[in-house]
Amino acid sequence: MKLPLPYSTITQASAAIQARQISPLEVTQICLQRIEAIDSQLRAFIALTADSALAEARIATDEIMRGEYRGPLHGIPLAIKDLFDVRGVATTAGSPLLKDNIAPDDAFVVKQLREAGAIFLGKLNMHEWALGVTGVNPHFGTARNPWNIDYITGGSSSGSGTALAAGLCYGSLGSDTGGSIRIPSSLCGVVGLKPTYGRMSVRGVIPLSWSLDHVGPMARSVDDVAVLYNAINAYDANDPYARPSASGQSPRPRSGQSNFRIGIPDEYFFSDLHPETEAAYRAAIKTLGEIGFELRDVALPGFETSEKASSKILLSEAAAYHLEHMELHAEQIGEDVLTRFKWGLDVTGVEYAFARRTQVEWRHKMAQLFESIDALVLPATPFPATRIDESDPVALSRGNLTRFTRMFNLTGNPAIVLPCGRTGDGLPIGLQIVGAHWQEEKLLQVARMYEPVMI
Repeated sequence: MKLPLPYSTITQASAAIQARQISPLEVTQICLQRIEAIDSQLRAFIALTADSALAEARIATDEIMRGEYRGPLHGIPLAIKDLFDVRGVATTAGSPLLKDNIAPDDAFVVKQLREAGAIFLGKLNMHEWALGVTGVNPHFGTARNPWNIDYITGGSSSGSGTALAAGLCYGSLGSDTGGSIRIPSSLCGVVGLKPTYGRMSVRGVIPLSWSLDHVGPMARSVDDVAVLYNAINAYDANDPYARPSASGQSPRPRSGQSNFRIGIPDEYFFSDLHPETEAAYRAAIKTLGEIGFELRDVALPGFETSEKASSKILLSEAAAYHLEHMELHAEQIGEDVLTRFKWGLDVTGVEYAFARRTQVEWRHKMAQLFESIDALVLPATPFPATRIDESDPVALSRGNLTRFTRMFNLTGNPAIVLPCGRTGDGLPIGLQIVGAHWQEEKLLQVARMYEPVMI
């Protein structure tokens, strides 16, 4: 058995399980042993559900031995951001206010994974209430970057990034309202997909901003993200935020790199970058051209204005959802999160209306842009992970780390982040690829072509 556990991909582990070279029970036990050995340093998990995971693994092992193999997620251990309901387990959203919030049922997307035969190891750490990009949580501990535990993971899906990079699980679900899937994917060196707004059900997922929230998969390879995406890509008629067109299939991707038109944006996206991030970004663009993609210069004038509009929408909607929490339990909310909740209370109706108007305008601009290109390539973050003790959660959430991600929550375009290099100190650098609405398959195809030759 040459399966590179625990760092094998879902695809590798699935093939070994299907061939009965290893059982779901053995794979699950290996993950649990690794969690037990190192998670006290990393703080990836809020709750470990070892007993139920082993029970699920035994059932999966018996099913596969009987020839009842369900597919590539059958018997694969996953871990879920603690924003998603998993029946019988508390959904805390990283807050002590919900420590007794036991979920009576699975979130819709979790139910899809369960039906695919996945094993659930537990609930992952996150920035409190998903309102932050550092992963510093004063209640459940700070999730730490496995490449250097003195550095942040990014957030808010911080535990997801940590657990995947450290080999504690094979896949995860994250949420993304301003970059919360893509930022930890970039800083931890994993792959994360934010699908089109409305494509994935958010029913059973605690909201941050109804107008900007997305749900998506995270894993260690593009193929693994595709496996998770395919499992949860089902239209939920009971989710008021799901779009009916999400039930349809994306147009068939073009074949061959030469048929793909890759947009390279203007100088705004090269300015004020960390030198090693800029070098990796420029190298990625060069590589995309060398492997056969058609590179086209595109202009996005005024892109930076989206930051303010996105912030107004996010903070005002977050304040509306958490109004009672602020009124009754302010002392149980972390200082950085409470500060931003209060900013949301200060957003006027007129400011919110203008922000929503900006959202409509930019959706239209992006739709026009993707008439001339198939994908847009950007940095994922302006700089690699920063030291925990030097990371101001308020400053980083005000645009520093979200500079290249928030726009695509505002417009709802799908975006994938995957590794494109490392700093001299070994910290990961991520590349972001953005597509037109409902074009996830095309994004995955571009990412698959780039992944084998990434620096």
